[in-house]
Amino acid sequence: MNHPPVVEWTEDEQVRTARWHSENGARPPRRIVVADDRTRADEAYRLACEGTALLWRGDFHNARQLLTALARRVDRRPRKTPPADVTQAFHLHRAAQNQRARILGMLLIPLDADLAVPLPRAPDVREACARAYGPPEGAEPPAGASGDTATLVSLRELLGVIGADEWRRKGVEIPALGGDRIHPHYGVFSPARGEYVDLVAEAPLPGHDLAFDIGTGTGVLASVLARRGVRRIVATDQDPRALACARENTARLGVADQVEIVAADLFPAGRAPLVVCNPPWVPAKPTSPVEHAVYDPGNRMLHGFLTGLADHLTPGGEGWLILSDLAEHLGLRSRAELLDAFARGGLTVLDRLDIAPRHPRAQDTSDPLHVARAAEVTSLWRLGTAD
Repeated sequence: MNHPPVVEWTEDEQVRTARWHSENGARPPRRIVVADDRTRADEAYRLACEGTALLWRGDFHNARQLLTALARRVDRRPRKTPPADVTQAFHLHRAAQNQRARILGMLLIPLDADLAVPLPRAPDVREACARAYGPPEGAEPPAGASGDTATLVSLRELLGVIGADEWRRKGVEIPALGGDRIHPHYGVFSPARGEYVDLVAEAPLPGHDLAFDIGTGTGVLASVLARRGVRRIVATDQDPRALACARENTARLGVADQVEIVAADLFPAGRAPLVVCNPPWVPAKPTSPVEHAVYDPGNRMLHGFLTGLADHLTPGGEGWLILSDLAEHLGLRSRAELLDAFARGGLTVLDRLDIAPRHPRAQDTSDPLHVARAAEVTSLWRLGTAD
C-alpha cells in the first residue's frame, strides 16, 4: 500500500506534520512557512520563486486574492521574443506554463481529516474533495499534526477541484446529443470543444450491430453512437475515474443498456465492424491528470491503436481515428509519419472528414502558438484494412 508523503514545518515554535496531496504529481515542498492576512504579495512571491511554500492560516478569500496577485507578478515577468521555430516555441511555452504552475502551487491550504478547510470564510469543499480524491480515509493524522491540519494541498489545485465539481454538476451541452448534457468528472477531459463529437455524429456508419469506443473518457462518443442506433457499444478506458464517469453519463442519457463499459488498455476482446478512437492529439508529456487526454508521450496511444486496429476489425469494417493536426503545425509529428503509421498497421484510408476548430484560442493572437492553432484542422480518418 502506498502511503502519502508527509511534510513538516514549524508553527508556534513546534514542529508540525501533515500529509501532502497533489493530484498533479507535484513533489512535496522542502520548506514551508506560515502565512496569513498580514503577508505581503511581494514577499510571498519572493518565497515562492525560491521554492518555499506558504501555508495559509488567514481568511480564505484573502488567500484567493493573494494567489491572483502572485499570478499577476508571474505574468508580467519579461518574456523572451518567441523563436521563429514553432517547435521550439511550443517547448518554451510548455516550460513557462510549468514554471508558472510551480510558483502558484506554493500557496498551500490545510484540510482537516474530514476534507474541510479550517479557515475563516472558507467554502464547504468536502463533497468536491471527496469526489475528486476519494472519501476521507478515516486514518489518524500523522504524528505531530496540528489539530486542524491533516493534509496540505495547493490552493490552485483546490480551486481546480472546486471548478471541476461545478462542471460536473452543470454538465456540458452536446448538440450531437440533442442538447443533452455530459457531466465530466474531475480528471476526465471535458467535451467542451465539441467539433470532434460532431464528426462522429455525421460520419456514415458501416453498420449498426457493434462498435468499440477506445479510450471512452466521459462516454460522449459511445453515447452518440448509441443515439445513432448502434445496438451495442463496448467502451474501454484504463482510468478508473473515466470508467465511473462514462457509466454515470450513459446511465443518465438512457443508453446504458447499449453501452458496456470495460476496463482495458486500448482494445476489448474480439472484433467489431466499427472501432472508434479519439487519442490525445499532441505527443508531449502531461503534467496533470486531465492533460493525459491532450498529451500522448511518444504517440503511445495513437501507435497502439493503429498497430492493433486490423486485428480488431471484422471484414469490411472501419476504424475511425479522430485526430487534430495541431501536432503537425507544431512540428511534433509530420503528416508523412502519420500515413506511414497507417501503412505499418496494414491500414488504408477510405475517406477523411475535416472540421475547423471553434474554440477561442484559434482567434487569440496573443497566444504564442496562435499561428499553429489558427491553422489547425480536426479530422475523422475512416480506415480500413489494406487487404
